[in-house]
Amino acid sequence: MNTDENCIFCKIIQKTVPSSILYEDNTVLAFLDIKPLSKGHTLVIPKNHYADIFDIPKNDLQEIYAVTKTLATAIKNATNADGISIIQQNGKAAGQVIFHYHVHIVSRFNGLSLPSFTELNIAERKELDEMAAKIKQHL
Repeated sequence: MNTDENCIFCKIIQKTVPSSILYEDNTVLAFLDIKPLSKGHTLVIPKNHYADIFDIPKNDLQEIYAVTKTLATAIKNATNADGISIIQQNGKAAGQVIFHYHVHIVSRFNGLSLPSFTELNIAERKELDEMAAKIKQHL
């Protein structure tokens, strides 16, 4: 597996950093964002380290989006969201902060705008694990 020893997502894949995992197979890992934009904010990543969309092979990208679709439905149902945003940024100028390809699944609610990424707080592990269990019930 292609990894970067300084990458936080690679450490999550290797399970050396705690996370609330929703889904895992040979290619893809999905877990709750530690700084959620909304309830159930999930990150879907390849297990191999690819910096961005320009780096990732098409077949890995297809698998990530198949998992994203399944999880988006489960998150929408678990959170009673009115909608779902799928966010994916490439390069510093686009707002990418962690340079390991990832897709955000963000639950959306009528009348509520999202905070900026700089305004976010770290969630308690217990809260994340409880939300992960709720979402898994819908998978």
